[in-house]
Amino acid sequence: MSATATATARRRPPMVGQNRLSQVWQVTQAQNSIFDRARADYGDTFGLSLARGEWFYFADPDDVKQIFTSSATALHAGKGNEILATALGEYSVLVLDEGEHMRQRKLLLPSFHGERLANQTGTMERIAEEVVAKIPKGETFVVRDMSQDIALEVILEVVLGTASTGTQHDRLGEATRHLLEWISKGYRLAVSTVLGPRSRPVKRMYKPALAPLDQGLYELITERRQATDLEDRDDILSMLLLARDEDDQPMTDVEIRDELVTLIVAGHETTATALAWALERLTRVPGGTERLHEESLTEETEYARWVSQEALRLRPVLDFVLRRVMEPIQIGEYEFEPGDVLAPSIYLVHRREDIYPDPLAFKPDRWDGVKPGTYTWFPFGGGVRRCIGMQFAMAEMEIVMRAVARAGVLLPVGPEEATISRFITSSPKRGGQVRFAF
Repeated sequence: MSATATATARRRPPMVGQNRLSQVWQVTQAQNSIFDRARADYGDTFGLSLARGEWFYFADPDDVKQIFTSSATALHAGKGNEILATALGEYSVLVLDEGEHMRQRKLLLPSFHGERLANQTGTMERIAEEVVAKIPKGETFVVRDMSQDIALEVILEVVLGTASTGTQHDRLGEATRHLLEWISKGYRLAVSTVLGPRSRPVKRMYKPALAPLDQGLYELITERRQATDLEDRDDILSMLLLARDEDDQPMTDVEIRDELVTLIVAGHETTATALAWALERLTRVPGGTERLHEESLTEETEYARWVSQEALRLRPVLDFVLRRVMEPIQIGEYEFEPGDVLAPSIYLVHRREDIYPDPLAFKPDRWDGVKPGTYTWFPFGGGVRRCIGMQFAMAEMEIVMRAVARAGVLLPVGPEEATISRFITSSPKRGGQVRFAF
């Protein structure tokens, strides 16, 4: 091999030497030790053989910054997220790129900020209080189950705008529960990864699970289009029906369906999982739940915010984000070609000792006076693709934690919980089991 060829070859990151199917299984099952071993053996950048191609993981914040700030034409997040297309639909903001992505993002963004968010938090607080009030004192309960109940009701009332009771509410709730439980099985993600999300077998596999929710959503969209009070409503569906793009064009029924399913899938499982980790971890901190309880009886929210930030650091719901290379690009010392997948590793960056001393310890106080770094704390992704529901999700986490804390001091149940995969999330194996001390 010539010197030139050798130099070129060295610009590709080292590949982890394992069987492809073994790598797919470990990644889709949230067996994150594969990342720890790879970083120890190969450094901050390494490759895995996944999804009919090569995926390259990055643990250096400088590389993460370069990826997040690269041209939207060079790196496509939508194509990186294509594994989600079967469930979310082709018009989901998560699977679109460039102009199409920006159009959908601009249409969605007003629903999650400012006065709209302030109005939504009041509903969240009421729902959280109602669900928490049903938790039996002294008995073990599962935080993820409780959080899923709250997140589902938030979706039904805040996102879809249905009444808190009634046939339509119950049908949509049951269809949503069925879909979310169905897609939570990790092996289905592995099948989609190997065969491709748009393959006929995968589409056939998803169709029965999607059908009840799709039917309910299309019926709701049709009904809501005929409503005369859209401008007076605060629910996200009504806002999407009113939204217009730069050409004064409304969203189609299919576009709205895809964005609603995106909000349901992304907003339900992720928030419930983040809350499960936050409270499960906090019960292991001496005095942690007592401190949260005391703060919840005041107007202060500082400690609840720190707990949320630390949970999302140490136990991020997503372990990495994805970008598919569309044009030749150099990241750090390595060069990448169209078809490569770049994966800034949330899991690895959040555990860097040079950024977070004693990184494996759950320490909410590490955020005292510290603002999360754009490229060192990114549980919601980054750049123009950062999750538009970040403020909504953080508000929901703090509201639910404070509602639980007002009900009493939490105690841990059993040993520390391991990580398992639920769809694309890394979840506590027992769902975050805790109990009230009083």
